[in-house]
Amino acid sequence: MIYYQDENVLIRNMEPADGQVFTDGEIAQGWHASVEKYEMRIKDQAEGKCVALTAEYLGQPAGYVNVYYPELEGPFAGQGLPVIVDFGVLQKYQRRGIGSKLMDAAEQIAAGYADTVTLSVGLHNGYGSAQRMYVKRGYIPDGSGVWYNGKPCTPYDTISNDDDLVLYMSKKLK
Repeated sequence: MIYYQDENVLIRNMEPADGQVFTDGEIAQGWHASVEKYEMRIKDQAEGKCVALTAEYLGQPAGYVNVYYPELEGPFAGQGLPVIVDFGVLQKYQRRGIGSKLMDAAEQIAAGYADTVTLSVGLHNGYGSAQRMYVKRGYIPDGSGVWYNGKPCTPYDTISNDDDLVLYMSKKLK
């Protein structure tokens, strides 16, 4: 299915071949990546658990995002809200509006489930661009503080600043 298209960008459902392209691109950027993550997203999409999106730029897979329904973990669990998971644009395609178009499509899909969408964002500097974008798009922290490995941190916890250290946020869509 096509969710968006203009002269440069096409947003469509993720396909099996996309996973290897993203994995190779992320490894080239120095990220920890494996094709299994993308295979899981495609499997979840086939099972109706999510919508997995790929953005193409001039015909090449450039970015991805997934919308799951409902949120199964974190402070929004059990509230029947959709969650945006695993958003990324390969560095060589950044600053072309691809991320904004992916988020527009993800939010449009989420709006079909509820009037609010949720997400979590990592706190180390590798997530800096995403942190800024989410705030500019109107996402606000939920107020539960920082979470690590799926659990809220208590004051003065000793934790690692890795990909599992996150802040949960939400945005009203309607």
